[in-house]
Amino acid sequence: MLHQFAPAVERLGVAAFRTGQEALHGVAWMGPATVFPQAVGLGATWNGELVRRVGEAVSTEVRAMRARDDRVGLNVWAPTVNLLRNPLWGRNEEGYAEDPGLTSAIAVAYTRGLRGDHPDVWRTAPVLKHWLAHNNETDRAVSSSSISPRVLHEYDLLAFRTAVEAGAVAGVMPAYNLVNGRPNHLSPYLRDHLRTWTDHELLVCSDAGAPSNLTDAEKYFDTHEEATAASLRAGVDSFTDHGTDSSVMTGRLRGALERGLIGEDDIDTALRRQLAVRFALGEFDPALDPYAGIKPADGWDTPGHRALAREAAEQAVVLLKNDGLLPLAPGGGDRIAVVGLLADECKLDWYSGTLIHRSTPLDGLRERYGADRVTFAEGVDRVRLRLGAGWAQVPEPSADTARTAGDDPGTEAALDPALLAGRTDLPPLTRTDDPAAATELALIDWGNGLLTLRAPDGRYLSVADDGYLRASAARPGGWVVQESFRLEPHDGGHLLLHLGTGRYVSVAADGLKVADRGEPAEIVVTERGEDAVARAAADADAVVVVAGNDPHLAGRETEDRETLALPAHQDRLWRAALAANPRTALVLTSAYPYAVPEAHAALPALLWTAHGGQAAGAALAAVLSGDVSPAGRLPQTWYADDTDLPDLLDYDIIGSRQTYLYFEGTPLYPFGHGLSYSSFSYDGLEVGLTGGPADGTAVHARITVTNTGTRAADEVVQLYVREADPRVRRPHRQLAGHARVPLAPGESRTVELTVPLSALGYHDVAHGEWTVAGGRYVFEAAASSADIRRSADLDLPETAPRARPVLTRGLAAADYDEQTGTEIVDRTKTTGDAVTPTAGAGRLVFRDCDFGTGAGAVTVEVAGAGEVLLTLPGDTPVAAFEIPTATGGPYAYTTHSAPVALSGVRDLQITLRGEVRLARVDFGA
Repeated sequence: MLHQFAPAVERLGVAAFRTGQEALHGVAWMGPATVFPQAVGLGATWNGELVRRVGEAVSTEVRAMRARDDRVGLNVWAPTVNLLRNPLWGRNEEGYAEDPGLTSAIAVAYTRGLRGDHPDVWRTAPVLKHWLAHNNETDRAVSSSSISPRVLHEYDLLAFRTAVEAGAVAGVMPAYNLVNGRPNHLSPYLRDHLRTWTDHELLVCSDAGAPSNLTDAEKYFDTHEEATAASLRAGVDSFTDHGTDSSVMTGRLRGALERGLIGEDDIDTALRRQLAVRFALGEFDPALDPYAGIKPADGWDTPGHRALAREAAEQAVVLLKNDGLLPLAPGGGDRIAVVGLLADECKLDWYSGTLIHRSTPLDGLRERYGADRVTFAEGVDRVRLRLGAGWAQVPEPSADTARTAGDDPGTEAALDPALLAGRTDLPPLTRTDDPAAATELALIDWGNGLLTLRAPDGRYLSVADDGYLRASAARPGGWVVQESFRLEPHDGGHLLLHLGTGRYVSVAADGLKVADRGEPAEIVVTERGEDAVARAAADADAVVVVAGNDPHLAGRETEDRETLALPAHQDRLWRAALAANPRTALVLTSAYPYAVPEAHAALPALLWTAHGGQAAGAALAAVLSGDVSPAGRLPQTWYADDTDLPDLLDYDIIGSRQTYLYFEGTPLYPFGHGLSYSSFSYDGLEVGLTGGPADGTAVHARITVTNTGTRAADEVVQLYVREADPRVRRPHRQLAGHARVPLAPGESRTVELTVPLSALGYHDVAHGEWTVAGGRYVFEAAASSADIRRSADLDLPETAPRARPVLTRGLAAADYDEQTGTEIVDRTKTTGDAVTPTAGAGRLVFRDCDFGTGAGAVTVEVAGAGEVLLTLPGDTPVAAFEIPTATGGPYAYTTHSAPVALSGVRDLQITLRGEVRLARVDFGA
């Protein structure tokens, strides 16, 4: 029963059970379902109550779909609470925000909706993804996130902790990556932190294939039995590996039991946690299950869910800039051109369900203004493909194979989330020597050379298992996308590389197929997309350019983005539209931020929305027309250039100044930014401690907000806090609370927010505890992290600075105040941290070390080989250690001592050279 697919135990009346139903923004992979905006779009609403209702709708559909199909599971793997630290992360679409407070607020709302309101029975059982510090796809199965204790406690753990403490979380899923050199599936934080945050049992489900990675990719153990045993003992309760075949994992568990690596009590503990979740879902008391009566007819694709999908999509739209162009004429007298690669698209991502309803920006504007007032130009290049000495020709499909897989939600093909591409019942492409007979294809350039090609009937060129090139896919998709190509330079020309197989398109006797060697390929352009866009723009009163990404391409699960820049093709489209018509707005529909400083400078209006699900187009039209005033706010910083970002694998947000909390540059659009068609004033900010200065446990804030405009609109009130004179590096300001407030013209409302006093604190590495320092704190009521409207001070009783008690506590190497050129690694395979240089040399700084009346000796605990040098500021020598060539591997630690003469409170520097791993430093008389 410890495998994802647990068998039935008929003699006990226990049914089969599986963990893991994807439900990130709707029920995924089980066919038609209501599709809500992507998670990052839900984060952009800044509206917990709305997101709670979305969670309620999703879990109701899970129950309704399960009544029809018992493959649908009630243990849902959602939401993702990984923080959006770096916008180049390929899975940016799955998170809520870069801020832990906003992320946890939205996660709490969603999990409460998924769980339901019954005191005993859960509608569904949510599992949070992905524990822990997971923000890269590059080498995700083997890369290690170096997380200092401050970043761990103040950032990465925080979103998980708040959600778990709220009581609606059933468990977590460890991430593929390692943290501080140790795989997340062995994380000691599962025991030391996660399971201390709640009284109820938590279920830990492995990520798919991760148990095998411990041995195969990460080589952390020599045998799978050792790896499986270690992860079970660390707290993994359900193993997701080898698909539906449980025999491999249960065989490893039996082998571990026989070798004495685990005991029956370890198995019992994991099983108890699984059964606790199943009891909570009402499985063993069906007569008492209040959700057992949910049927497909009354719980799936209801009018309420359709309306909620549109409301969520409307609330997710962010107005980035507006110089008066928007809203467009509400009466519909203007002629509007809708152009761009996403103008008539309703994109899905890997965790979407199959669309029942579909609204593109073109659909939405035509419905709002009338089809006769809205024109369209996609802006793709029209091309012909010459391969070898001939031209590619797309045969006409026969009538009985004309329907494209996935087009009809009622077909079995639509149940496949991968939208099975490359249908072999369609004829392969052929070659013709007549240029006039060559098929004109639409070429879509997604940037960095990534291409998709589409036939005139709307099918995308794809490759199936038989290797033939066909116009056979409804859209790009699938775990391995078979619809993507790249032109690769070769002998002064190009070959056409098929990315799904890594092979080249070539000519075969019976059609075009992929092979290890390709034929010379040439793309001959018959019409530039920007020319079609310019014609449409010139003939319109206003232009809406819709640009962005396809969530299956150029940044997705397994693939990080290479740049923040908008793809060059789409950049040319908005420039062509603007040159033809100055009344041009750019709508960025994307799973992540872009760096578009030139578009911001040149265009009168810009908007952003995540892929908004089934109602995306209608929602966008409502905002563009002014039927809805935009009130979405950015859940992450939009940077102006790639150079604003550190390396993707640099997780030290404090040291490398990441996110709005620490970033020292000027962003293109700041965290929390978003404009309105109305205006608002802020007055009378008051802050005070509940319970008074002596025993206060929370800060109470009040601010009056007034709609000073002429339109009904929502305002998102943001409350930030910063420590006025911090003793350690603290955020420039940090979100402490927020509220989305609907206001009629002229209406005022007093917003009250309560901030736990602990939220003002930080992790004190000198003493290993959470600390709220005394002194002055500045609270700021704001419209964004860069638009502060009112501020008020709060003074906490002063506390005397506390130096590091190094004589009694010593120095754990990872508890540094500052570092350069080092990373944290695993002290042992089960617990503890050490520090090692990353490129031959690195330095640690420990501030305010109290050596009392005198320390006469120092001892270092090290593994590996190299040098450890202790110095005072100015590189005054204290002690030096030459560590000889190590034996026994990276976990064979030895101690080395030397005399010192230190007294008083001093800063200490430790330089590491070679391959040494420093665990700790201790001082004695």
